[in-house]
Amino acid sequence: MSERLKSLAEAGVSIWLDDLSRERLETGNLAALVAESSVVGVTTNPTIFAGALADGERYAAQLTALAADGADAARAITELTTDDVRAACDVLREVYDADPFDGRVSIEVDPGLARDTEGTIAQARELWAAVDRPNVMIKIPATEEGLPAITAAIGEGISVNVTLIFGIDRYRAVMDAYIAGLEKAQRAGIDLSRIHSVASFFVSRVDSEIDKRLDALGTAEAVALRGKAALANARLAYAAFEETFGDARFRTLPAANVQRPLWASTGVKDPAYPDTLYVTQLVVDGAVNTMPEKTMQAFADHGVVEGDTVSGRGEESAAVLAALAEVGVDFDDVLALLEDEGVSKFITSWDELVATVTTQLAAVRR
Repeated sequence: MSERLKSLAEAGVSIWLDDLSRERLETGNLAALVAESSVVGVTTNPTIFAGALADGERYAAQLTALAADGADAARAITELTTDDVRAACDVLREVYDADPFDGRVSIEVDPGLARDTEGTIAQARELWAAVDRPNVMIKIPATEEGLPAITAAIGEGISVNVTLIFGIDRYRAVMDAYIAGLEKAQRAGIDLSRIHSVASFFVSRVDSEIDKRLDALGTAEAVALRGKAALANARLAYAAFEETFGDARFRTLPAANVQRPLWASTGVKDPAYPDTLYVTQLVVDGAVNTMPEKTMQAFADHGVVEGDTVSGRGEESAAVLAALAEVGVDFDDVLALLEDEGVSKFITSWDELVATVTTQLAAVRR
């Protein structure tokens, strides 16, 4: 077992792998990561599935059967991806049975529905029923249109991974949507203890965009702020989490689970920074860190747990954001851009996935 990853887990961080493929499942790689590398969850997104299906011969037999059955690309994608997620849920079931906060596998609604509340709700129900495992989570984007969909899904007892959160105000709205969903579920007589959620707060993309703007400004004050925004933003998010789930409103739901903060986009994109930066500097008990395998391997090799690097740092984090404003960085503009780009990138990946599967179905029908 990786001692460094074990130390991270012992510090209270749930390690989730940001990747899934049929190859991982069939070779036993995922099971090995659970057994040997403290992995207790898996997240997926359209980009991950697009890569898996484009490169994976292990899907050929099922694609042939789907083609023979007359399936179109949409149905084929649903069956291929939900089969993988269901199998991953089964691999992680023992983890889930020991601790239902973990052992989770996430699958995302069609990103083309990011601005469609009713469409998102409908597909969340469909995916929840299709996977049919208690440890699945349905990923819903934290767009304005996604917020009521989060409330509706939680209100029906569907566990949700809220994705594409970049800023504190939207994060507060996500937590409010979750609690509103719990209140709705309570009125419907649903067992709140069975409902779980995480809020995926994106990290590295914030630095990538802000560093670009700081470099363009070029002043000494601006350049000195490189690499500080994402961590400050995430630490302020954790302070908001503590405030919201320590509030009287949530305490009126005694059987309910907190919506854990999940650090997403934790792969370092700037080679000037340590490759474990967004792991080492975001250690706090109760958080999830979903990592690409490259980042996980880097931490297993040379990562260091320096204790809690999040709690009690609200004042210094707020000072970083204030300094960004002083040098001329419009943080609200950054957040709006990142949300639009995030949705757009996943739609592009989804379109690539549809094109790949369409081509593969056509090939086996010839």
